[in-house]
Amino acid sequence: MSKIAVLGAGSWGTALAMVLADNHHDVQMWARRQDQVKEIKEKHTNVKYLPDVDLPHNITAYTNIEATLMESEAILLVVPTKSMRTVVQAIKPYLKDGVTIIHASKGIEPSSSKRVSEMIAEELPAGFSNSIVVLSGPSHAEEVSKRQPTTVTVSSLDMNAAEQVQDLFMNQSFRVYTNADLIGVELGGALKNIIALCAGLTDGLGFGDNAKAALMTRGLAEMTRLGIKLGANPLTFSGLSGLGDLIVTCTSVHSRNWRAGNMLGKGKSIDEVLDQMGMVVEGIRTTEAAFLLAQKVDVDMPITSALYDVLFNKKKPDDAVEELMGRVKKHEGEDFSGLLPNSNNEH
Repeated sequence: MSKIAVLGAGSWGTALAMVLADNHHDVQMWARRQDQVKEIKEKHTNVKYLPDVDLPHNITAYTNIEATLMESEAILLVVPTKSMRTVVQAIKPYLKDGVTIIHASKGIEPSSSKRVSEMIAEELPAGFSNSIVVLSGPSHAEEVSKRQPTTVTVSSLDMNAAEQVQDLFMNQSFRVYTNADLIGVELGGALKNIIALCAGLTDGLGFGDNAKAALMTRGLAEMTRLGIKLGANPLTFSGLSGLGDLIVTCTSVHSRNWRAGNMLGKGKSIDEVLDQMGMVVEGIRTTEAAFLLAQKVDVDMPITSALYDVLFNKKKPDDAVEELMGRVKKHEGEDFSGLLPNSNNEH
């Protein structure tokens, strides 16, 4: 049994806390709101984020970060990417040597183009950077909290740390693989939210399965293209943190990115969508970050660019779709020509 701090008491943070508690760890959650902390401690519920779910009694909660981290052997960060640096700065004074830092947040920082592990590493002493572990994969919190079969991947620059985290989480309903490709695992988890927004948008516009299949396939090509440029293993994007997460996020009403896109497709403004969602939609911020990053490294991402115009330039969704369909004809394998070893331009 280990003592583990979970920072972030939304649906995903709570679901992962339940996995750890089921594995008989002593789980201490941190939340900003006192009423939420009181509910978790006294009622063993978190109804705003996971209704009809009873939390294990070995989960407690605090609003005080120092109390949450007391004697913790591992710290799990499950906060929105826009809050990540602030939260990491807050925990820094209380970190002890040997503690494992895990994050399960999916996004890219627009201002720096940094992945989440890079953001964390920049805020921590140098000794912690190699042992940061990312957890990613196809995993709706609603299903994890009901102990339905789920499989994820963990990655780190230090694979010993990744294997330790694998042991912390692994149980009969929550299977954990390891993957040495930290860049690919993080990018897959972040970029699929862009495609999920688009999938919801096309459903909102009333398009059918043909459109969604094309979107997911070409979206995966965009994700892989950017990943290869940034040093990822292309095979990672056909795994759990790539294709697996893409499928679950593009096809399920549990996905907040899909729901946000669906509302956009039905004519709601971005402000109306965010107000109605009441939760962070990481795909919106990631769309901005990926659009800027693609320009910086000269990678063609037409779906991302089209969504960027819808979100930030007030382009009508159906106009964006029309432009995508009217792009110049291409060979399907053209995307990776010159990027993969031994590729050439002969078609």
